[in-house]
Amino acid sequence: MMILLAIAVNYGSAMAQKPAIVVDDRDGWHKIGETTVNFEKDRDQILVIGADRFASIKFKVKGAPIQLMDLEVYYESGDKQDINVNMPIKELGESRVIDLNGGERDLKKIVFVYKTISNRKDVKAEVEVWGYKTNIDKK
Repeated sequence: MMILLAIAVNYGSAMAQKPAIVVDDRDGWHKIGETTVNFEKDRDQILVIGADRFASIKFKVKGAPIQLMDLEVYYESGDKQDINVNMPIKELGESRVIDLNGGERDLKKIVFVYKTISNRKDVKAEVEVWGYKTNIDKK
């Protein structure tokens, strides 16, 4: 019974996230994925699928403000980068641009720790993760 419960919880978490399959490899910003964060959870992740080489990332927030605390960026190579962000992001706002170690690299997933900031409507925040491609290695 416990195993079934664990599978159900993991499946629910995976289904709440909407990874964007990145097929475009042009220079510029591309949406990597999105998720709706709630008041009970303080940690979420975005899987990176497709053309997954990025040099920088940023977060966009709609619906409600959040406090973005920390990031864990996992690379296809097996490396992990821990980033202390500790910044509020307003509703309809975005984070600063966060440069990744080593220039443009293949991403596997991005785990972010956040706090939902109370709002009068108890609205959940929609969080999008965007990645910047330089294609410097192709020039």
